Amino acid sequence: METIYSYSANSLAGETIPLESFKGQVLLIVNTASRCGFTPQYRGLEQLYREFKDQGFAVLGFPCNQFGKQEPGNSQEIADFCEMTYQVSFPLFEKIAVNGKHAHPLYTFLKSQASGALGSQAIKWNFTKFLIDRQGRVVKRYSPFRAPAAIRSDIEHLLQNQPTKP
Repeated sequence: METIYSYSANSLAGETIPLESFKGQVLLIVNTASRCGFTPQYRGLEQLYREFKDQGFAVLGFPCNQFGKQEPGNSQEIADFCEMTYQVSFPLFEKIAVNGKHAHPLYTFLKSQASGALGSQAIKWNFTKFLIDRQGRVVKRYSPFRAPAAIRSDIEHLLQNQPTKP
């Protein structure tokens, strides 16, 4: 069975990060943007990350400029904005496409594993979230309207009910 561990992505610093390096953790993968109505969700994502990271949880942020050109900056501008405005300390990756023929392979996989509203595979907007279990399997997809705090109980459930190593 294919998992997210088959993929890699470049950090904002340009370093290739195999997602296998997150093996055994519960993950929340989110496409982000700095100039979006949902941008304040960075605060809630960071809060979840800080609260649960010592239990084997991480948020992985993937900036995307496909929705209303709401992520126009380069990697350094994105990093600076996230750090200065929301004190983001969770891993952020280079800007990617999440839809279309240039979609990052990770997002093609995520969408194939958990559809959105009415069975749609396409990502509809920034801050769509995917919850991943400790085995690298997609558990659930959340719309941008779902605040990070509303996902808390699902994260806690995975952290409490799965062994820390696959």
